[in-house]
Amino acid sequence: MKGTVSICCFLTLLILQATAEEEEFSSTLRDRSHIDETLRLASEEKAADFAAAIQKLRKIYHTSIKPMEQAYRYNELRQHEISDGEITSKPMVLFLGPWSVGKSSMINYLLGLSDSPYQLYTGAEPTTSEFTVITHGEKIRSIEGIVMAADSSRSFSPLEKFGQNFLEKLIGIEMPHKLLERVTFVDTPGIIENRKQQERGYPFNDVCQWFIDRADLIFVVFDPTKLDVGLELEMLFRQLKGRESQIRIILNKADNLATQDLMRVYGALFWSLAPLINVTEPPRVYVSSFWPYDYAPDTSRELFKREEISLLEDLNQVIENRMENKIAFIRQHAIRVRIHALLVDRYVQTFKEKMSFFSDPELVFQEIVDDPDKFYIFKSILAKTNVSKFDLPNRDAYRDFFGINPITNFKPLSAQCSYIGGCLLEKIEKAITNELPALLSSINSGKQPGLSSCEATGCGEKPKNRYRKN
Repeated sequence: MKGTVSICCFLTLLILQATAEEEEFSSTLRDRSHIDETLRLASEEKAADFAAAIQKLRKIYHTSIKPMEQAYRYNELRQHEISDGEITSKPMVLFLGPWSVGKSSMINYLLGLSDSPYQLYTGAEPTTSEFTVITHGEKIRSIEGIVMAADSSRSFSPLEKFGQNFLEKLIGIEMPHKLLERVTFVDTPGIIENRKQQERGYPFNDVCQWFIDRADLIFVVFDPTKLDVGLELEMLFRQLKGRESQIRIILNKADNLATQDLMRVYGALFWSLAPLINVTEPPRVYVSSFWPYDYAPDTSRELFKREEISLLEDLNQVIENRMENKIAFIRQHAIRVRIHALLVDRYVQTFKEKMSFFSDPELVFQEIVDDPDKFYIFKSILAKTNVSKFDLPNRDAYRDFFGINPITNFKPLSAQCSYIGGCLLEKIEKAITNELPALLSSINSGKQPGLSSCEATGCGEKPKNRYRKN
């Protein structure tokens, strides 16, 4: 009996000693100097040049693009209204993924908030139930979602359309931090596969889509110990279609596994996600452990460190190219507005051509809307203008559009001209082919952004997507 007790005591001491050593190791903070160095937080920005370029971009949008939007009610087709807050906003980094994979811990690590009174709450259970927006401010404070939506100077006022239940689940945090002067972080509730959208009390997928549409970089975070892909995660990746260049997949907590097991998990992750990401070039996957404590012993420390620096370089590229990305986004938006105006103009002209004294206006226009190919609505746009067929919107969307907007509410483009303001079509075409490329060229060449003439290298060219690393 005494021998059995002695063995039990000895084993207990060994377990306690191992636990103490593990706790001591896990509480050791790792060096964070590479974060400031890679993100160049010590360097000073040319705030005056950036502000001048933003003002020039705002002027182009308000004088050349927005009048066309309003004349042909483009926002009722796309449900995406560009506000001044969105034009002047910083790049947005969105964190998505299942619950308890380390999204909040990653933000705490990047901002150096761990073990401080201001860190985001983390835990093994689903802890984040709100959409948390972390932005720069002169002092640390939290802002209620209702206040954020009511402030027109921010870019979050359109979130009011998701209802008061959602605004109660939206919170903003302001703090003085060098990184937050250049970027905004958005932490999201974790995906729980056994929870239906209706149980959240607000349209979770629609809110995620709103943030996805406006994000400059999207981190989809996974835990290597739970890679189950369910219906809600499948829905998320369907919403990410078309945004593959902004997606970065993060296999977090990688130091919890041995190298051989990690390789198996890496392959299993790609096997699970392959049906959801149907692209030739898959998104970049980063394998590391993004939290402030040192890596577990006997793991690939050098690999994890290189992966972390690579991710920080990716983030820094988005920050440095934020002005070019914003110009490219506004130009893409202008192209869509122009195509919409050309299509509405074609519908109007066709309606007038088919109308006669004895015709029923409703029946005539219903025939045009139901079968636009019969009247060459879309083909005529491709034949007469430099519009790509891949940029044409869904023709079924115009059946709904004209269902709430009678055709008689619109004038043809030839009538959208004034002696002082000029023609709307000429102004938006000038912005697309001249003003926006010239502004982009001035940014890249380091010149003042007040250029109005077309640069030889930039005129008429579509700005490249600089989200992707070559």
